[in-house]
Amino acid sequence: MAAGGGRACDRLKMATAPLPPFFLPFVLGIATVDPARPGCRCRPVRPRVGKGTPLDATSPTWPPAPSSSQDGGGSGARAGGGGVPSQDGGGAAALSGAMAAEGPRSLFALSAAAVSRSMGALERDVWALPGHLLRGLLPLLTVFRLERAEGAARRAGLSTQPIWRKLWDDVMKTRPPNSENITCWRKKFLETFFSNVLHGVLDVSSDWRLNDHHFSPLLHSSPHVSQLTLCNMLQGAVELAAEHNQKVLENLAGSLRILKFQHLLSSDQSIRRSLVLLLHRLIHHGSVSQVSMYSWPVPDTVLLVLILSMSAGFWRSGNALAYHSSPCGLCREEDKAQSQKSAQERAESGRYDEKEWSDDQLSCHPVLRKTRRRLKSAVGKKRRCLRRSRGPYADPEDLYDFVFTVAREDNSGLLDKNSATEGENAENWPSSSPGSPCTGHAGCKKRGGSAGIFSLKAAHRFRSVSTLELFSIPLTGETCRTLSNLLSSWVSLENLVLSYNGLGANISCILSGLRALSRHSDCHLRMVRVSDVFSHMPCLELVRCILSAFPQLHTLSVSFDLKNQLEGNRPEGNPSCSEAEIPESCLEQLEIRFPRELLHTAFLLPVLKASRSLQQLSLDSATLPCSQELGLLLEALRECNPNLKKLSFHDVNLAEHQKEVLLLLQDPVLQEITFSFCRLFESSTTEFLSEIINTVKRNSSLKSLKLPGNRLGNHRLVALADIFSEDSSSSLCQLDVSSNCIKPDGLLEFTKKLEGHIQQRGGQIQFTHLRLFQNWLDQDAETAQEALRRLKAVCSVVNDSWDSSQAFADYISVM
Repeated sequence: MAAGGGRACDRLKMATAPLPPFFLPFVLGIATVDPARPGCRCRPVRPRVGKGTPLDATSPTWPPAPSSSQDGGGSGARAGGGGVPSQDGGGAAALSGAMAAEGPRSLFALSAAAVSRSMGALERDVWALPGHLLRGLLPLLTVFRLERAEGAARRAGLSTQPIWRKLWDDVMKTRPPNSENITCWRKKFLETFFSNVLHGVLDVSSDWRLNDHHFSPLLHSSPHVSQLTLCNMLQGAVELAAEHNQKVLENLAGSLRILKFQHLLSSDQSIRRSLVLLLHRLIHHGSVSQVSMYSWPVPDTVLLVLILSMSAGFWRSGNALAYHSSPCGLCREEDKAQSQKSAQERAESGRYDEKEWSDDQLSCHPVLRKTRRRLKSAVGKKRRCLRRSRGPYADPEDLYDFVFTVAREDNSGLLDKNSATEGENAENWPSSSPGSPCTGHAGCKKRGGSAGIFSLKAAHRFRSVSTLELFSIPLTGETCRTLSNLLSSWVSLENLVLSYNGLGANISCILSGLRALSRHSDCHLRMVRVSDVFSHMPCLELVRCILSAFPQLHTLSVSFDLKNQLEGNRPEGNPSCSEAEIPESCLEQLEIRFPRELLHTAFLLPVLKASRSLQQLSLDSATLPCSQELGLLLEALRECNPNLKKLSFHDVNLAEHQKEVLLLLQDPVLQEITFSFCRLFESSTTEFLSEIINTVKRNSSLKSLKLPGNRLGNHRLVALADIFSEDSSSSLCQLDVSSNCIKPDGLLEFTKKLEGHIQQRGGQIQFTHLRLFQNWLDQDAETAQEALRRLKAVCSVVNDSWDSSQAFADYISVM
């Protein structure tokens, strides 16, 4: 190197004296080293990185990921993090072999690789590096170091999102659903990584970036987990409840918001013990706000009611479980605070009167004196839910345990005896009891409880979740009565979803619980969604029942596939809801999916009149009994619901209601209108399409028009481009033309016409979103790509790669 260059290097060495020797190549810049050239010269290059510049995760990085032949040889790390090989050990050998295979590398890359292997000693100094140096080093770090580098990267104005996205592609090897909506790839990766390690579907030794002896997979990823799914035999619950994962459970208690159960199977007593511990920590003393259960064709009643009752915040304070042979620390702290508060209250109320009564009365009544001692001992124990296990027999002095013993004796006979015996000392469930909300209906007349079921009055109330979702889980009459009793006092519940649960006549039991809940002044329930295969009663009647029972609802959705074949089969002792008066409700969103029932406006009118705040109405699969019915409905909406903003029709035949369709498009209040699979153009003329276009052009309040499944075809799509012509006052932002037999050449012609209108308007257009799902764009891929490329320069386009061969029947119908 020339003398001038040597002096420059000396000055750089002096300037970087505080930094370790490894960092000198970083300061010099990227210098290409070519061993084939004797006395090769180094040409320093000064990298430039601006504020917020994303890292180039697609460029070649070092160390490279091991090849598939290097992935074997290890059984993987323990879920808790033990046994992960060190990068300085076996991982270093793999990296050295890969390095030799890669050939000559830049001096920068060689130095960065050396620094990444020595991060344990150099970490603090690395975080102090300038941004342009840190930018080249971050892609070479393990997940453990990369996660710790977030703060330094932000301070340097760097984004690590491309690195986490590349990690996802390399490790998960799948495309996540709705990837365009993911805002934080770091959270997405670590959350999915946690779930995969927990369920044993990911080997942490398969990628060098996961191979760090400081990295405990579950422990270090758990703070980023906000949603977790447990399935099958609940192996994940058993692992999380294990003693070596106590810290993991503490992290989840602070981060987890959504807990899901999917494809559950029956479980034994030990698994339920682990689940109780998990739910107690994550719900009662944690942050879980939503519990969802999916696809459980033959549910284990004991396990199902356990999850429901603990989600509602109910649990016994007996001697059932202990947290690793010691009482729950959080319950113990609450118990201590409660005891101190009770002692202070007793001191303030005065003890002399009590002592005087005791001396005069209890001296002659030894039985009462013993009972008083029991009551005193129960005061400090009532808030404990997990105490040291003392075997199957409770202390006779423990009044609280005695209450549960009596409850087990009084409620017996409905569950399988084996299940009752197995769970006798570990699980106790809430059930209906005389005087409970669920009484007086045919589906609720069988009284009595199940073995091991306790009264809600005897249970302690902890924190509960705000959202409960049950999908494809059959609910028996007994389970519905239990759920009804839980609902009757579940004041924290905000959202309730019951989907395909085979409720039948038991829907009345659920309504009883909702009616009891509505009487609580601090009730928070605002959304109810009920869907099933068969409807036990007409949809509009059920809507009136629910609103009559719970007028505080903001969102109500009722959906059924088929009508019940047993006409007139209604709960005994329950008057027809059509006769009940609906109080003024707070309803803002109403969705009804009819099982091919007739839509009579006269039956819907009381609901509309009681819902003056209604903003969204969706009617699905309804049959209009006569040509005047839709006009009556529109008139009722104008009179009763002046705040209606969104109106949707799906699978409703509107072919003969062209006049009403135009009236809707003229409405000055509606902002979103949906005609989905409504056969709009089945028997229409060309003039009808022109009237639709001219009406929308004059409507400045309409923001979204959705026309999926109406067989627009190419020529109607091209005509719709005139909505955005120079003489239009339309404010339309979103247009949905999915499932409309659109071909690539028609889409390209629409694009060219739209571009012409935009040019005439000087580029001023409010159109932002176009949906093109399930159209025939695969018939000419080159033309489709050109059309989509030009469209994406104008608006956001959402489409899919749909196989149009599935739509041959539709193709024939529009030829």
